[in-house]
Amino acid sequence: MSFTVVGIGELLWDIFPTNKRLGGAPVNFACHCGQFGAEAYPVSSIGDDALGSELRNALTEINADQSYISDNHEHPTGTVQVTLDENAKPSYEICENVAWDMIRMTPELEALAPQADAVCFGSLCQRCSVSYATIHDFLGGMRPDALKIFDVNIRQAFFNKEIIAASLAHANILKLSDEELPVMAEMFGLSGSVQEQLRSMLDVFDLSLIAYTRGPDGSLLVSADEISEHPGCTGKAVDSVGAGDSFTATLCMGLLDNRSLSKINDHANRVATFVCTHVGAVPAFPQELKEV
Repeated sequence: MSFTVVGIGELLWDIFPTNKRLGGAPVNFACHCGQFGAEAYPVSSIGDDALGSELRNALTEINADQSYISDNHEHPTGTVQVTLDENAKPSYEICENVAWDMIRMTPELEALAPQADAVCFGSLCQRCSVSYATIHDFLGGMRPDALKIFDVNIRQAFFNKEIIAASLAHANILKLSDEELPVMAEMFGLSGSVQEQLRSMLDVFDLSLIAYTRGPDGSLLVSADEISEHPGCTGKAVDSVGAGDSFTATLCMGLLDNRSLSKINDHANRVATFVCTHVGAVPAFPQELKEV
């Protein structure tokens, strides 16, 4: 069975010291889902400029659908300055007032929303009121049974409690990292162990699942009646950009296929480790990773 999956949000160039690469968490997510066989649609906006043309060429090279990527004639294509530390962990400097801040609802997007089996969205693209409104309108137009995955993706100061709370009100699945949980805990007054904090969020925000990632130390998947813990996989990290997005994509496809949490958790860790050990956010998966 083929599923329709959407990643809505930022589309940009990650600018490294020696090169630039296609980037943006929701777009990475959609491209990874496409590798698993989904009808995957990135939703974003790029500038009517040279960087935008190059982005379209890069998307074509990885067979990404561009039907819902609009051209903006007033704002430039987004860029992010990326720095990697000695463990290949990235830090970001994100430009403001760019095309993906201005994603607008269209009749085509309105028609896509009820067709989508799953969507992934984050907090970063909600920093501007235009894209914020479009994301929430899209979520509101989806079927009640669709997966609505909120990948918090906290970056710089481009988030606040209102954005996070409004996103959680729409979401039924939350994905966050071990760096983001303390921020969320302080924001919403959570206390206790990691599992207790995750359980609290599960209850308070009426979520069906929380995915908590710990980098090379694996992950926790927490639902109302089950916890799956994975210790992580071994592999020398080369570039961890996009690894979290690949985890979210694998999680999404596993849930759509009604796989067990333990099987999903293992698969997602293997996929994320593969991405970490290869250059680029969306390396081509080997056949064995496309299968459970």
